[in-house]
Amino acid sequence: MAEVKLTAEIRTAFGKGAARQIRREDKVPAVIYGHGADTVHVTLPGHELMMALKTANALLSLDIEGRTELVIPKAVQRDAIKRNLTHVDLLAVKRGEKVTVEVSVHAEGDLAPGANLLEYVLNTLTVEAEATHIPESVTVSVAGLDAGDSVLAKDITLPAGTVLDMDEDAVVIQIVAAQAEEAAPEAEAEGVEA
Repeated sequence: MAEVKLTAEIRTAFGKGAARQIRREDKVPAVIYGHGADTVHVTLPGHELMMALKTANALLSLDIEGRTELVIPKAVQRDAIKRNLTHVDLLAVKRGEKVTVEVSVHAEGDLAPGANLLEYVLNTLTVEAEATHIPESVTVSVAGLDAGDSVLAKDITLPAGTVLDMDEDAVVIQIVAAQAEEAAPEAEAEGVEA
């Protein structure tokens, strides 16, 4: 995963009014936590941050008044209607450090012939990976699976250096038989009269 470089400004004004003013300037208030250090309140460029966060578990390299800080998004708050970024909590990380994150699961391949449906029981897996090598997603093949088959977390091949950090017997994907729709009683009666 590539690092996204952003310029951050230290934030000294706090509260609703200050946050609204920051957002009017197309910037986003953020807080950096981690490594036992004091929290750092910063302001980030809105559009660049929004583009960076389109990638799950984006690794951000922040230039904060001449020093560089590596962070990953921990919590992202958005406006309920406009979906604009309103606040971001960031976790400070170091190169080589392991972090626990959730990665999305994608299925590929064709199911066995028949009227079967693919059901995601879990959309994400909790994994531990090196902060600079977090996978964007994991892909699982469902080719040839039939009704009643399932894919467990331990069955999914993870990228090198990534380990599962959840119950390995958790069902991630299951294949279910499609239910045939029953005809309504009136429709059956009409069919008999005809």
